[in-house]
Amino acid sequence: MKKILVANRGEIAIRILRTAREMGFKTVAVYSEEDQNALHRFEADESICIGPAESQKSYLKVENILDAAKKTKADAIHPGYGFLSENSSFAAEVKIAGLTFIGPAADVIKQMGDKVLARQAVEKAGVPTVPGTGALKSVEEALTAVKNLLKTRKDFKFPLLVKAAGGGGGKGMRIVRSEGELKENIERARSEALKAFNNETVFVERYLEEPRHIEVQVLGDGKSVLHLFERECSLQRRHQKVVEEAQSPSLTPQLREKILAAGVAAAKAVKYSSAGTVEFIVSNTDDFYFLEMNTRIQVEHPVSEWITGIDLIRWQIDIANGKPLKLSQEDIRSQGHSIEVRLYAEDCDHGFLPQPGKLHFLRFPHWTGVRVDSAVISPTTISSFYDPMIAKISAWAPTREECRQRMKLFLEKTEVEGLITNKAFLLEILNAEFFKKGHYHTQLLESPNWRKKIQPSNEILAALCLKDYLENKISFESRNLSSWQQESYALAP
Repeated sequence: MKKILVANRGEIAIRILRTAREMGFKTVAVYSEEDQNALHRFEADESICIGPAESQKSYLKVENILDAAKKTKADAIHPGYGFLSENSSFAAEVKIAGLTFIGPAADVIKQMGDKVLARQAVEKAGVPTVPGTGALKSVEEALTAVKNLLKTRKDFKFPLLVKAAGGGGGKGMRIVRSEGELKENIERARSEALKAFNNETVFVERYLEEPRHIEVQVLGDGKSVLHLFERECSLQRRHQKVVEEAQSPSLTPQLREKILAAGVAAAKAVKYSSAGTVEFIVSNTDDFYFLEMNTRIQVEHPVSEWITGIDLIRWQIDIANGKPLKLSQEDIRSQGHSIEVRLYAEDCDHGFLPQPGKLHFLRFPHWTGVRVDSAVISPTTISSFYDPMIAKISAWAPTREECRQRMKLFLEKTEVEGLITNKAFLLEILNAEFFKKGHYHTQLLESPNWRKKIQPSNEILAALCLKDYLENKISFESRNLSSWQQESYALAP
């Protein structure tokens, strides 16, 4: 490998490009027409446009990315996360083209990307899975399978969860609380799955109320697999993570060892090679079950890097380049605590709807023990075509409480203007009693009961009204200014 093309955009593209350049590789960035001024394209030695703004015509267009690699003479492709990162056909096409795919083998991506096949693989390795059905090709087959399981297994009971076999992120997922709701929800899940993943196959499993979401970071070279401990990822909205931390504050030492061992066993079952994540769901009685495996780098990987000191992107590249793991599990130690938050342009008071538009001003403070991964420099526009994440911010400290305080103070000093963001929402979480105690679950954030009703002061309302008036109502260019006014405006920041 001499030249790496990064088939992605935004902060993860920048993260990969910088690491690759540190390792001595030449780099290529790809960008859409919408991203012609995006920061990631200027981080690479070369950049090449791969199509229009729509992802389907650019970042998801396999032939365009392969053509870009050919034109720039890149010999390896790193997919990052999202887009084509878990597309087994893409990984196979990269190999057919004579290039190195920086990630696991195509057949492993395909196997672990299909939730039914993944369940079968880990069950053989002794990893516990949630009681449920196999792949269900039709509504009638699903109804029959569920009714049979309700009669024969005591641990299979309502509420149930209908899930798409071919994807995740909350799409094709429906909660069923009674037998009368079963048929309608199966039909809806199949319809959603077909639109999202072009695969209407679903399966049904027991739904755990108020569970925790724990994921194990693994690293494999095809022969051996190591873990980099676990992450607590239970704070979610719309099945998407908001705050992550490592290690989990909710696990006992005994439960942690069992989950870590299960994560390694699941990765070994498919002879995993590269960085990956094995995800588990944990009940309020500490029963845990395999959820899925993500065969790529995760958004929240920095918290694992903070506590272990291991660069996951660097190891992904080394493993793809044929370098075996020279670490043993005893070499990997966890030190301190790390918390990550995702700063989004979204309205947390109205369904977490994205808020694309003009970002006038963004400034992060300089702070020891805090890392900002971002591709945004103000003034800029947050595009409606892509994920509205402004930055992910991760902090480290010797203890969890010190880390919480550090993240809280950093966020308070972060300045972001021009768009509605989730900054205040993140601060509410960090200040909440449930977070201070480390006791929370995946459904908590979507319950309105935990949030305090904050009434802005008259001073804040007046300042906001004045700011809006000055930005939108006054046009100084439309009228003559006195000499002192011209001088004042010229000196204003």
